[in-house]
Amino acid sequence: MSLLEVNNLFFSYANELLYEDANLRLFEGEHAVLLGPNGTGKSTLLKLLNKSLSPDKGSIQWVSHIKVGYLDQYASIDPKITVKAYLYDVFLPLFEKEALIQELYESIAVIDESQYEKVLNRAHRLEEELAKDNFYAIQSTISNIMNGLGLDTSLLNSRIETLSGGMRAKLILGKLLLLEADCLLLDEPTNFLDIKHIEWLIKFLNGLNKTFIVVSHDEYFVKSIATTVFAIEGKTISRYKGNYDFYLKEHALRIDQQSKAFKAQQKFIQETETYINKNIVRASTTKMAQSRRKMLTKIKRVHKPTTEKHIKIKFQMDRTTGRDVLKVNQLSIGYEFPLIEPLDFKIVRGDKVAITGKNGIGKSTFIKTITNQLEPIDGKFEWIDTTNILYYEQEIKLDGESTPFELVHAENIDFDRKMVMTVLASFGIDFEMANRPLKTLSGGEKTKVKFALTRNNKSNVLILDEPTNHLDKVAKQALKDALIEYPGTVILVSHEKSFYEEICDYEIHLSTI
Repeated sequence: MSLLEVNNLFFSYANELLYEDANLRLFEGEHAVLLGPNGTGKSTLLKLLNKSLSPDKGSIQWVSHIKVGYLDQYASIDPKITVKAYLYDVFLPLFEKEALIQELYESIAVIDESQYEKVLNRAHRLEEELAKDNFYAIQSTISNIMNGLGLDTSLLNSRIETLSGGMRAKLILGKLLLLEADCLLLDEPTNFLDIKHIEWLIKFLNGLNKTFIVVSHDEYFVKSIATTVFAIEGKTISRYKGNYDFYLKEHALRIDQQSKAFKAQQKFIQETETYINKNIVRASTTKMAQSRRKMLTKIKRVHKPTTEKHIKIKFQMDRTTGRDVLKVNQLSIGYEFPLIEPLDFKIVRGDKVAITGKNGIGKSTFIKTITNQLEPIDGKFEWIDTTNILYYEQEIKLDGESTPFELVHAENIDFDRKMVMTVLASFGIDFEMANRPLKTLSGGEKTKVKFALTRNNKSNVLILDEPTNHLDKVAKQALKDALIEYPGTVILVSHEKSFYEEICDYEIHLSTI
């Protein structure tokens, strides 16, 4: 049974045509992933399916009465409420039903005896409905979801504003999983999850008899959950009825066929246009030329296969530091109370270090402490006086109304237009993207712009907090190559072991008290 029909979809965003006559069918119980390079419109498609956006042309039709759950990678929640209030809101109708049962029982004391049976029967029916909806297992259900995603149940009474960015992202995902929707639309659900919790999410999704479409750049995750692949190719959506390995083989064949068809059609068009130009003015051949011109206007054009843009990331090296770059002595970090065991270590010149530990343990808090954004609770740290730090912050905010060109030019006022565009192009930001407001770009494109802003900043110490979030495969490899090549000291927070294990010499693992 088809749950979703997308027919003849056309959609443009900021004057860029993302979808042209695209079609998609999603069947009940299908476990699908949506693939494509950064900027091809994956997140946009989920918003269209969720009806957060409307198509320019075409139709998007869900079967009636279907419940769709949507995970937005940029969703925000009220920071003042507690975790418990946020999660329990999912079950509000059930709690209201429980309150009604209590009112019915209390009404026995004041109603006529002849109404007893009617009231009690209604209360019993409502109790049976609650049991059917597993109301009495709510606490256990919430605990299972929280533990699976690496959120301790002790956080239930904490206000959301006290949580890290990664913990908030997991909380949003957890609430969506509690909704038990008929179809889930998940945009980058593994951002901020370490491998243990990604494994839990894989098991959870594979055990669902529901339908889902997932957008993710995590190849291991995609390979583990996909039974159907939708790929954005040439402004259309191609369907691959098989797992990720099947997609890779079939995709290569289709791209080769499309490339040959594109070249053949371009040759035909060029030859036809040459004929028209030669014969349109001759009385004896003008009708034939006009006929061919009309034929060209009706021909369905084959799009050139979309290729992933080449990206080159390079971090500029400043003068070298002395030997002992960072000394940490019995450093205790946190907010009102310590989050982890006191830290005691030394990082020397040229070390490339991964900061690891379970989500929410305090990795970003540690980075904020050694970059003087937070005061230590106890202990101390000391940078050598020759350090020049370049810090890539996980939650850096940029002006969404500004264009990438404007942002990079503001950081490099001595650059002319050509030099700015060259910098952006090296990060895969083409002319059209460079001149669009940042708020119209995808998550991966925004991340590339953030790196472009650092292009000409010299440093001898790099500190990067979760730099791979939203990046596609090509961009991740370019970043990995740049960090391996960088001759200075690197301190890296990343939940992707497959990314940092080839870069870093050793790990500093943060442990709870």
